[in-house]
Amino acid sequence: MQSYDYLIVGGGMVADAAARGIRELDESGTIGILSADVDEPYTRPALTKKLWTDPDFTWDQVPLGTADDTGAEIRLRTTVTAIDRDGRTVEDKAGGRFGYRRLLLATGSRPHEVDAPDSDRVLFFRSADDYRRLRELAAEGERIVVVGGGYIGAELAAALVQNGVGVDLVFPSTTLGDGTFPPPLAERYQRLFRDAGVRLVPDRRVEEVVTDASADGLEVVLDDGSRLRGDAVVLGLGVSPVTDLAEQSGLAVDDGVVVDAFLATTDDAIWAAGDIASYPDRLLGRTRVEHVDNAQEMGRAAGRSMAGSSEAYRHTPYFYSQVFGVRWEAVGTLDPDLDTLVVETGDDESGPRTVVYYRDETGAPVGVLLWNVADATDAARLVLAEAPTDEAELRGRIA
Repeated sequence: MQSYDYLIVGGGMVADAAARGIRELDESGTIGILSADVDEPYTRPALTKKLWTDPDFTWDQVPLGTADDTGAEIRLRTTVTAIDRDGRTVEDKAGGRFGYRRLLLATGSRPHEVDAPDSDRVLFFRSADDYRRLRELAAEGERIVVVGGGYIGAELAAALVQNGVGVDLVFPSTTLGDGTFPPPLAERYQRLFRDAGVRLVPDRRVEEVVTDASADGLEVVLDDGSRLRGDAVVLGLGVSPVTDLAEQSGLAVDDGVVVDAFLATTDDAIWAAGDIASYPDRLLGRTRVEHVDNAQEMGRAAGRSMAGSSEAYRHTPYFYSQVFGVRWEAVGTLDPDLDTLVVETGDDESGPRTVVYYRDETGAPVGVLLWNVADATDAARLVLAEAPTDEAELRGRIA
């Protein structure tokens, strides 16, 4: 049985950041990473963004170089199925056992699925392997149906249409983005896709995906009985945190693995970070965040904590998306059902620059959206920390 000073279950960006955090305080402790993926840790946002739109960004820039930079031993295609907390070991699907002194759970999320044939032309998009296959499908086919109007679905629809592929984008809301943006901004967001040639299919949910009569394509069956044909179907229907291991081993789980300010679980030899971690944020309260900034910052903090740091995790993460040259960033809660204050701050080559404050019943901001406004996430965090309720003051906070 191989044993490690630090064992990380999960092989994503959290694992990379955690290994680097460990090395900041411990130069020689052994690090093991058990990953179910077929690739070593890589930069995930590139899979739906820069790899499609930036010709200077190539595949060799995607791997993070975790093993070379930290000395971590990475075992791919390794799915951990059980934790023995008393014996401080984990067991994988093949029956292998690995010992640990300190363990980090960084198992990430799994994509939501619908009924679909077992076909390499149906992708529940999540991994670098999915990206490689979608590239092949985009080169082979004329039309791809994208399902889901969130980050993954919208970014993939934009990526595909900019690479000459016909795209149908199916989403359940009336206007693309109306679950995030106030109505005028949602209309602006939707117009980006329509003007680029994406065929929008609003107010529809997918019941199932089936092979068509000729068996050389696929059909997406919608909830009104209508069907869309495509050479391939890619689904971005959201994700759920992979908390099975924590639950089975008796750790506290409540909308994620419950951790304290140092990212430790209810077992003092086990930490959790990334998508699965429910942590106490100093601005947002207890929360769970599924975005890259949190993966990187929390992963590093968890690694440092495992290696003996007494620093609490105090970073409030931001999240972002970028389509058709427009980038938006946000901190906090984006709920268009809240009272919103929309502030236009000028124009640039990408269009209007806009700040949106999402306010609770007292008028205090609980979320800040930055549309084409660069280098302002720290200012947005300060707004949430100070929570001014005066509208005139808010209007002048972020220029």
